[in-house]
Amino acid sequence: MWTTAGAQDTVAGVPARFVAAPASTEEAAAVLAAAARDDLAVVVRGGGTKLDWGVPPRRLDLIVDTRRLTGVVEHAAGDLITVVRAGTPLAALDLPGQQLALDSPLPGATVGGTVAVNTSGPRRMLYGTARDLLIGVTVVRPDGRVAHSGGKVVKNVAGYDLGKLFTGAYGTLGLVTECAFRLHPVPPVAAIVRRTAPADRIGALLAAVRAEQAVPSAVELDAPAEGEVTLAVLVEGTAAGVRDRAARLEKVLGGPATDEFPPWWGRYPWDSVGMKLTVPLSRVPDLLGLGAAVRGSAGTGVLYADVPVASAPAVVERLRAAAVRAGGHAVVLTAPPAVREVVDMWGPVAGLALMRRVKDRFDPEHRFAPGRFVGGI
Repeated sequence: MWTTAGAQDTVAGVPARFVAAPASTEEAAAVLAAAARDDLAVVVRGGGTKLDWGVPPRRLDLIVDTRRLTGVVEHAAGDLITVVRAGTPLAALDLPGQQLALDSPLPGATVGGTVAVNTSGPRRMLYGTARDLLIGVTVVRPDGRVAHSGGKVVKNVAGYDLGKLFTGAYGTLGLVTECAFRLHPVPPVAAIVRRTAPADRIGALLAAVRAEQAVPSAVELDAPAEGEVTLAVLVEGTAAGVRDRAARLEKVLGGPATDEFPPWWGRYPWDSVGMKLTVPLSRVPDLLGLGAAVRGSAGTGVLYADVPVASAPAVVERLRAAAVRAGGHAVVLTAPPAVREVVDMWGPVAGLALMRRVKDRFDPEHRFAPGRFVGGI
């Protein structure tokens, strides 16, 4: 059922004892039922692209690897729906004429891992995040019981929405084995309008883009720790529509339109210490010039920061204070052990008592990814 772990089988530096790689929901249920009987602490691994996110597990016995839980179960093209196994790499999805509009900032990321931490890329502005596109889910609870939620129609509202609950829970509530997603047609034409300007001009430029109502798919910002900031606005659609909207944005931004994406598009900016910052749209400029390179969605107020290791405690506090003053949040997603020991990874989190009650209900023994999530969940 499981094999002895190797030297590479670690999570945030914590070694596992065993590894299991089920090929179906039924096999996964049997693995987790046996793990529950043996009181094994479990962490789920997909592509391994985000295993260093969050806090190291308090204990780790078994890694459940989803590399065999792959493939498209169903593609209902007429309904714009697909059902996909959780271990499927996002980049491997081939849905002719249609797309699962989730930009993965990390090559190799799987469907399940993307849902587990609710990662998203530039086009979340138009299409939403994994939580918005997920309409049904099959999960295996920590005791080995299988549960289903949602369905294969967009307006299905029957039952409790487990998908929303499991999305962004960092794998602390159970194992996602299959996901049903809403799809979108692939737009035939795209264009990007760019403008580089001093940081003190960015607020006005962003306001002008919003006022133009050009319905962009993404408004991205790339700001080094010092120096000028680049804005890139993506519009998609028919050739005539894109041409008209791009021309309007060229006038607003004073920059050229192109069909070439900048090299930094949709990529996290960090080398070692990475933060996620959320603020209202009008307060995005408040996060610039605070000692970190910042990149991300100026159109949704979700940005990511590259924090220098040498000054991490001070810069993390500075960015968190700015985000909180603006009515937002700031969390440290990934950091080396020396930084984890001296910074608060999560910061203040509303609703922590409720989150703990949910954890207690789904995983009363606290065996699934123990301590990985906020508040030691």
